[in-house]
Amino acid sequence: MDLAGQVALVTGSGRGIGRAIALALADHGANLVINDVVAESAKVVAAETEELGREAMAVAADVTDEAAVQEMIDSVLDRFGRIDILVNNAGITRDALLIRMSEEQWDAVLSINLKAAFLCTKAVARLMLKARSGRIINIASVVGLTGNAGQANYSASKGGLVALTKTTAQELGSRGITCNAVAPGFIETEMTEALPDEAREQMLRRVPLGRAGHTTDVANVAVFLAGPAASYITGQVITVDGGMVM
Repeated sequence: MDLAGQVALVTGSGRGIGRAIALALADHGANLVINDVVAESAKVVAAETEELGREAMAVAADVTDEAAVQEMIDSVLDRFGRIDILVNNAGITRDALLIRMSEEQWDAVLSINLKAAFLCTKAVARLMLKARSGRIINIASVVGLTGNAGQANYSASKGGLVALTKTTAQELGSRGITCNAVAPGFIETEMTEALPDEAREQMLRRVPLGRAGHTTDVANVAVFLAGPAASYITGQVITVDGGMVM
């Protein structure tokens, strides 16, 4: 699990699962690029990363904008000269029943959850192809595998991310680049804390282990996929859901 000297870019890492992944990668030796649309959140996590003895930079780039993504990549190259690990984690929800969902709700979720991953992967893949190595990890969701009432946009975006993962793995594998997805289930985050008690209880009843997961549960799998022990794993979707989806 030694990632010493490697550089990891984690999108949407100012809080929640993204923050946990960034700190876990740092804990295993990686230097970090903390990306978040909220600049102050990115700076806080970058400071936490530096407290672990790693180098870190905070970048408040809009990852749905191709020019902004390229500017971010250029700034990372100026600072570190490389990107070894990309974690596409940025994501939002805008829940509504399909017949009540607005075009704006659909577009916002697909843009941040799927388009951003495409843009970041495209930009970073060019660097990894030259280096003939790299790890790309997409944070999907179990609802991308099963669907979920009230989340047509979110489940579609995460299902698309699974398909993007498999295609990327096929296109880049011959150059030593792996691409895998992690599909969390019911994880304790600010997003899930906002759910009504009835909705939380309903979700927990579907989990054989009987509890919600922690952000560190997802982060541990991401670290494994980023490390040398996962060098022969690509195009896979690993669920971290307490058995919710089997």
